[in-house]
Amino acid sequence: MASTPPGDGTIAVTLQINGGERTASTEDRTLLVNFLRNELGLTGTHVGCQTGQCGACTVVLDGQSVKSCMVLAAQADGHEVMTVEGMANGTELHPIQEAYWEQHGLQCGYCTPGMLLSTMTLLQDNPDPSEDEIRHGIEGNICRCTGYHNIIRSVQDAARRMNASTTTTTSNQAEVAE
Repeated sequence: MASTPPGDGTIAVTLQINGGERTASTEDRTLLVNFLRNELGLTGTHVGCQTGQCGACTVVLDGQSVKSCMVLAAQADGHEVMTVEGMANGTELHPIQEAYWEQHGLQCGYCTPGMLLSTMTLLQDNPDPSEDEIRHGIEGNICRCTGYHNIIRSVQDAARRMNASTTTTTSNQAEVAE
């Protein structure tokens, strides 16, 4: 875990982030959102309300979406974090990103990173959510532009894409096994 040198308010924080390990020094009171942006240069995580209300700063911490403005960097030390930068595979967008693009689930884009990561954890837990389950799954993320209709369609499309990908992978594995 994070260690503090005597008489100094800085600590070294190591994260398993977006598939790699990163370590940086920061003040012991630094919020995870600020650590990601200022120390690691991962500016896809947006700073919004800084009170845990808007969801713009949502990241995935050990498989669960969390508001990174409500977590100290020291609390995340040694844990796995995914930011929006970790979703795509090189230049290939993640199916969730493709769905948001195709279904116009974004406008100004400020809430988008948090929405994408909340969608990811929602679909990991529930691969085929109803509209009510989608609304509940993204309720911690505020969008002031879209009215949510296109976001809901985006999540539904992402679920279809991910389920189709899983079905194709399972079929291919069955063919190889024969």
